[in-house]
Amino acid sequence: MKSYHPARRAPGPRPRCLSRSIHFLLVGGMAAMPTLALAQDAPATDDIQALDAVSVTGSYSRSLEQAVDLKRDNVGFSDSIVATDVADFPEQNLAEALQRMPGVTIERNKGLGSRVNVRGLPSDYTHVSINDLATASGSGGREVEFDIFASEIIQQVTVQKSPTAADEEGGIAGSVKISTARPFDYSSRQLVASFEGAHNSISEETDPKLSFLAADTWGNWGALVSFSTAKRTNRTDATSGINFRPMSRFLGASGVRGEQAEAVIERDTGREIGNRNDTDESNLIVFQDKVGDRVFLNEQDKWGATGSLQFKPSNDFSLTFDALIGGYDSNEDEYDAAAYSASSRSTLETIHEYDDTTLAQHGILVLRDVSYTDTQHEFLSKERRNETDFRQYSAALDWRSDTWTIDALLGYSGAKKSLDYANLKHVAYAPSRTRWNGNSGETIPSASSNGFDMYNSPERYLFEAYETTLERITDDKYAAQVNIAKTFDLAFLPALRSVQFGARHTDKSKEREYGEAKIGGPSAGDNSWVNTRTLADSQLRPIGDIVPGGAYTARDLDWQMASNAYARDTFRYAGFSTPFDDAQYYRVEEQATALYLMTDFAFDLGPVPLDINAGVRYVDTSVTSFGYHPVQNPDGSTGYTDTPISMDGSYSDVLPSVNLTAELRDGLLLRAAASQTLIRPAMTDIAYKRTASWSSYRFTDGNPALKPTYADQWEVGLEQYLDNGGLLAASYFRKKIDGVVINALTGVVEDVPVYNANGTLNGIYDFDVYQPVNAAGAYEVDGVELIAQLPLTMLHPALEGFGINANYTMLDSSLAGESDLGIQTPMPGLAEKTWNLTAYYENNRFDARVSYNHKSEYVESIGYNMYPIYRDAYGQLDVSIGLRLADNVKLSLKGINLTDEATTGYTMDPSFPTMYELSGRRISLGLRADF
Repeated sequence: MKSYHPARRAPGPRPRCLSRSIHFLLVGGMAAMPTLALAQDAPATDDIQALDAVSVTGSYSRSLEQAVDLKRDNVGFSDSIVATDVADFPEQNLAEALQRMPGVTIERNKGLGSRVNVRGLPSDYTHVSINDLATASGSGGREVEFDIFASEIIQQVTVQKSPTAADEEGGIAGSVKISTARPFDYSSRQLVASFEGAHNSISEETDPKLSFLAADTWGNWGALVSFSTAKRTNRTDATSGINFRPMSRFLGASGVRGEQAEAVIERDTGREIGNRNDTDESNLIVFQDKVGDRVFLNEQDKWGATGSLQFKPSNDFSLTFDALIGGYDSNEDEYDAAAYSASSRSTLETIHEYDDTTLAQHGILVLRDVSYTDTQHEFLSKERRNETDFRQYSAALDWRSDTWTIDALLGYSGAKKSLDYANLKHVAYAPSRTRWNGNSGETIPSASSNGFDMYNSPERYLFEAYETTLERITDDKYAAQVNIAKTFDLAFLPALRSVQFGARHTDKSKEREYGEAKIGGPSAGDNSWVNTRTLADSQLRPIGDIVPGGAYTARDLDWQMASNAYARDTFRYAGFSTPFDDAQYYRVEEQATALYLMTDFAFDLGPVPLDINAGVRYVDTSVTSFGYHPVQNPDGSTGYTDTPISMDGSYSDVLPSVNLTAELRDGLLLRAAASQTLIRPAMTDIAYKRTASWSSYRFTDGNPALKPTYADQWEVGLEQYLDNGGLLAASYFRKKIDGVVINALTGVVEDVPVYNANGTLNGIYDFDVYQPVNAAGAYEVDGVELIAQLPLTMLHPALEGFGINANYTMLDSSLAGESDLGIQTPMPGLAEKTWNLTAYYENNRFDARVSYNHKSEYVESIGYNMYPIYRDAYGQLDVSIGLRLADNVKLSLKGINLTDEATTGYTMDPSFPTMYELSGRRISLGLRADF
């Protein structure tokens, strides 16, 4: 391998095609890698020929080498994946394609990767851009919902972990930079197509996926289009909802309910109750909130396309128009048979088993096995329809002279999302017994004579409502930027290689409409079905017939329900629509202007060449948000103020950064970085709207005056680049984070009238006002990251074609979860240990990979702001096998979650499980051809 000296790289903005890089385009589960796009520091001709020969085979090891080259060339700490690195692994979306990168983990939802965590920090601490544009997704926060993007249209992803001044926003966790392909990345015409079918072991459905790419250049012009479409049918069987509920639910009840709960606790556990209305006491006695047996059927229809038109009369000038469009439609059916132990009509009857030892250090008494007097049994047929349309367009100019470089960008990124939710709810009240059992919980008939079989008594369930909600979100962002760099060769200051400066302006807005309605009868205003119509009056089918795949797998149970298709046809009368509620409307507008100045220095410190990048970024941000404040009408319904109210916020910041690279010896790099960076508050947090909880006497407001969350961070590491394309790396990083957003009491609204459902005045109350605020104090996160990428031929020639790619990240954090009981817990979403291991073998006709990724347990949420709820450690085994049938045709077989790993969780201790979720294996067979 050619010796590399980072200090000797040509200064100025980093070229799109880095030295010694083959640009791959990901298409349909396998990459097209036809030619080498020459970069500024192209290798020797014999190197090009060798790389081209490997590229025709779709070599995974060559893609790893390219990722190593990108890591080595980049300023600061980063890791990259290219198309082959993604494509030859089983994955269902872009999030799953990223999970094997060092320090990157994903959040899973019913077996599907949805959001990306970098270095264990929450997903909303990560900044995401596509083709240098911060990406809209229609979510309520800043995080990007990666499940809306098909990985087949993505060419390359780099996770930048130490920012430069030129970056739009560093992201406290890091920046995920995604790029799509351009026609002049290739030197000849390309046409690639692929097809894949994937089978889920629980739904027993087979889903298709189709992709193609076409690219060509003629003279000074080039064009590229790519397209991918995929369907996914995934079934998840789960027992869940088994969370702690504080005994204030019963002890605080008036009359017989509260008195009986107190008497039963003292009788059956010996725990004396001093004051049953004292929540400091009752919050330390907990019981099961609900036990639910649930079947989810998630059907997705996803498509994405890219287009690029490029004018490039020379290697020094280009004009490019890039487009990325896509659609993501998801329909999720949930069928839920649940027993709500905390029914408002119920109380304790008998405590059969309790636990006062497991959580004794916190003073918590857990009621493990309890009979209740009047449990609320529920049959819920829920339907969630999600439609997301995504658009991104950009026009870029790149020009280079001998000493000057200019690049400019105009862009738009937008998403529109519609969320349509419905819930057909039938309820039966009866005594029951609920308890923890094995890996979840169960509800069985009570010993009382009025107990019943909750799964097989549809005539006992009365219609309560057909509930609907409708939400629409519009998320738009416009951006303009220019970067200018000047190289220098000064005799009096030879170390100065370049100065770069630039400006960027963004205009972002998010608008949200929301409404809800309940149907109680066959026409508007008719509630004749309520408490008269039974579940037996509906068309019922066994749960194994409503969803594909047969019997329920989480437990040995069967029951009958009304399908969502039947519910939509039956209960939505002609002309029904869910009206939007002005009280729930908000709009947020944000404008940000940034200026930066950055310099590159290169010099030798004795025998060691040094490369230093240092700069400063100034950011000025203004926010305007408006919405409506709710009022309660005398009939108990919620109204709203006649005119919107608005509020402004602003902040400005100076963010310094420095990155240093020193080549201690040939192939051994010492890298160091330090910076201050920020992540802006979520749009939902700065939205100036007010929601009311009339029963809790509480208002919750948004806060446009929120400031960003900041991090002062530094990192130091060693990277050993091996002659065979391998890499050994270790780094230590530390982050000091302040301004973390929390919810806090910020005021009181006095003399608010509250009405009963019958229109009578309940009383006049003072309402507490809670808002998201920036918490005082700072928190620290530090960690170690290890990387080993080793072709095993370095050990023995007989191991030609074998290799491993592994990484490990360990965190230690003082970031604490917010438990009102003072229970020390890590910050929700932060996993302390993650690791990935891939073993592979390949030759010119055959390749095989086995990959295992592991994420340690982490706090998923804090129930009632008191009881930490953990997601158990999760490990997944994936396999990929490829066979080249001809030089341009490849057959691939892939498997996801081959060990059929269950997703599980618990509250505070594993002996109190909260969920047991099975999403099954996924096996796919694909064929790809390039011409």
